[in-house]
Parts: sequence; structure tokens; C-alpha cells
Amino acid sequence: MAVDRERVRTLVRELLVAIGEEPERPGLRQTPQRVADAYADFFSGVGEDAAAPLARTISVSHGPAPDTVPSGAVMLRDIRFRSMCEHHLLPFAGRAHIAYLPGEQVVGLGALPKVVDVLAARPQVQERLGEQIADTIAGALDCRGVLVVLDAMHQCVTMRGGKQTDASTVTIAARGEYTEPAARAEIIALIGKESA
Repeated sequence: MAVDRERVRTLVRELLVAIGEEPERPGLRQTPQRVADAYADFFSGVGEDAAAPLARTISVSHGPAPDTVPSGAVMLRDIRFRSMCEHHLLPFAGRAHIAYLPGEQVVGLGALPKVVDVLAARPQVQERLGEQIADTIAGALDCRGVLVVLDAMHQCVTMRGGKQTDASTVTIAARGEYTEPAARAEIIALIGKESA
């Protein structure tokens, strides 16, 4: 379901009135439409199938490079994401790190950021976002384990309440073999390692 831009525009105009502003003053005249357009982007993942980017897989043993079968994890670090906190409708943004232990099928690495993008483009909380990413990958791929680490800064923490401007939140979601502490620790160490 697409965002109802007209309704958002009307509601933003009402919000401006409710906070004591004049929605017709020059600086605010286009604000309702701008917010409606932004929300259409921010919430474009509502109703979308997050597993769709994982539908096209490559056979490890019979694919284009059977001599390069991974014996360990496939990991993609530093996937930038942004989402909207469902508690305050304020943004949070950060980096996702995803590792999975392939079975017979792998996906192109570009598919993993697309899963993150779809799930982040909804009203979210970071803990659930990580769990949804892990569930989507574990459910769509023949993999032995999935680990998702999210590290994000939340404007509901940095701009209101305690105003902790440098605080970030880290969450971990694990499936399969990565529920074992030793396997999880190895991947978490690799996430923090500087690239060569």
C-alpha cells in the first residue's frame, strides 16, 4: 500500500496549526507537501515483501564458480540504513553488518542491502528490525546460520530526553549456528576489524 500523500499533507498542515504556526507563511507553505513526499520514501517498505530480493539464488556446487565454494561465512559489513522510530517518528540511522553460513544456495551480495532497505522503510524499533532481517534471510536462504548486527544513532536519544549526542545502540540477532557464542564471537570480531 502506497503512502496517502494527500492525507499526510493535510495532517501536516493541521500539525503546524496545532503547534501554533501559520502554515501559509512563506517558509512553511510547501512543508506539508515536502513532508508527504519524504514520508512516501521513509515508509516505502510498508507492505513490501522483504524476501523478494533473495528470490534469485545461485547454486554453490553447480553455479558459475563451483571451484569457489565458501567454506565459512559470507559477510557484508557497513550497510548504511535509516529508519523511523515508531515511538516518536524520529529518524535513526546507522550501519548493518550481516553474515550468513551458506548451504547449497547463495545470493548476490547486492540482495542483502535491499532486504535491509525494505525492512527499515517502515515504522520500526531497532531490536525488531535486526530480528526481521535475520528471519528474512534465514527463511529465504538455505543457510546454516545468520548473524545481524545493527549499530545506530537514534534522534529520540540524541535530540530529546537525555540528549546523549554521541550515544549509539547496538543490537544482535542470531539464527542457526550463530546462536552458539563461539561462532558469534568470531563474526563479531571480524565486523570490528579494520579493512586492509
